[in-house]
Amino acid sequence: MTPLLGLSPAKLEAFVALLGEKPFRAKQLSRWLHQRLVGDIAQMTDLSKAFRDKLAATALIEGPRVIRDTTASDGTRKWLLDAGNGNAVEAVYIPEDDRGTLCISSQAGCALDCSFCSTGRQGFNRNLTTAEIVGQLWHANRTLLADGIDVPWVAHGRAPITNVVMMGMGEPLANYDNVVAALELFLDDNAYGLSRRRVTLSTSGIVPMIDRLANDCPVALAVSLHAPDDALRDQIVPINRKHPITDLLAACGRYLPNAPRDFVTFEYVMLDGVNDSIEQAHALARLVRDVPCKLNLIPFNPFPGTAYRASPRERIRAFAQVLSHAGITTTIRKTRGDDIDAACGQLAGRVQDRVKRRLATRIAVAN
Repeated sequence: MTPLLGLSPAKLEAFVALLGEKPFRAKQLSRWLHQRLVGDIAQMTDLSKAFRDKLAATALIEGPRVIRDTTASDGTRKWLLDAGNGNAVEAVYIPEDDRGTLCISSQAGCALDCSFCSTGRQGFNRNLTTAEIVGQLWHANRTLLADGIDVPWVAHGRAPITNVVMMGMGEPLANYDNVVAALELFLDDNAYGLSRRRVTLSTSGIVPMIDRLANDCPVALAVSLHAPDDALRDQIVPINRKHPITDLLAACGRYLPNAPRDFVTFEYVMLDGVNDSIEQAHALARLVRDVPCKLNLIPFNPFPGTAYRASPRERIRAFAQVLSHAGITTTIRKTRGDDIDAACGQLAGRVQDRVKRRLATRIAVAN
């Protein structure tokens, strides 16, 4: 049975053609799936009975199975989703006054082993399929609508989720083909219809894949930088040993001509006594001064077993002031959902690590 949620627009059209139907039927089917969020083929009433029968015999609509659904005091909502064979991933809904953002996972675990990230501590099991990636958005929209979410844009015909960030569990560019197929659905006018400016992909810096994304499906780009020099970044972001900062910044420069925004966002988690000194702030300002960018400083969010601590708030503000005085747009991310472990760096899910972490890191870095 073909999972319909995982078919990109081109693949859905090809699938419909195999069933003997005309191309416009693919657009109709896509609107039922991704805009009306229907989970039952029988309800697709403007498709012929014969077509629905063929779909029922060859395809299925299968969203994720929810293991746990938790809401934080600030309204952030986290779903723990079954990924099979003892694995589970997490998706997080972040409500704001003018938008609803969904943070989506791309892998069960992560092979990159960034030392400050809860996901990386678990190791890696497998890539998520396109259907599993898209299913997170499909499920979130359906669930929020069913719960009667009260936001003004829904009353005007828009879905609850207005922004998607590929910042959940896993490295999106290490699952390139499935992630790009999902991005195409997020952007397609007959599917979710999001603008490229409202879809952000966050990467630790797999340089060849950044170049591919620029040509294949450029969306807003966020890069997990976290250090002002290679020596420190080698320690806390191991992929840097394969793709050092100079190569990474060059890739960002090549990405911008195709990007929906005229800047790259650099994410920088603030680790007490590790990367948060005033001297490091000045070094960071010098490092990125030639790349149109925004710096997003992220207060470290603790998780069980970590040796890191969050930088004091006043030190984060002083760090930000150095960057701002250097002419770099700088923000300090507001922590959301930390009381349910849904904040940045805290997503852990449940992963049966099938590769020893050091071996997995070597594989990821080699790619």
